Amino acid sequence: MAEDLTVTRVLVIPASELRERFSRSSGPGGQHVNTADSRVELSFDLANSPSVPDGLRIRMLDRLATRLVDGVLTIAASEQRAQLQNRAAARERLASLLRDAAAAPPPVRRATKPSRGAKERRIAAKRRRGVTKRNRRAFPHD
Repeated sequence: MAEDLTVTRVLVIPASELRERFSRSSGPGGQHVNTADSRVELSFDLANSPSVPDGLRIRMLDRLATRLVDGVLTIAASEQRAQLQNRAAARERLASLLRDAAAAPPPVRRATKPSRGAKERRIAAKRRRGVTKRNRRAFPHD
């Protein structure tokens, strides 16, 4: 399972930069839970990683600031009973998080104004609606 983690076409994290820790998991599994280390903690040192380009690192550190502890991003997975499945789940979640953090910022919104024709159509529609309501009254000349 020690293979490189592909985040995007440009960003690939070498397996040597990922740290895995295993511990006992809570939840389903019966007596198996008490003996097997199926919980996985996957850590990646984003702040000091040589595989992340500097411009991208700054953006990712900014977006993941609340999830980092001393520049290290840690993902825990314990949903499955098998360690191998939890390792795969942790790697997928880490890749997804890094992919979202590495995404380009959305384009800046330019303010627009309604066209003159659109304003005139809106006013004409309001006028028609007012006439319709006025005609419903018992005494139309109020």
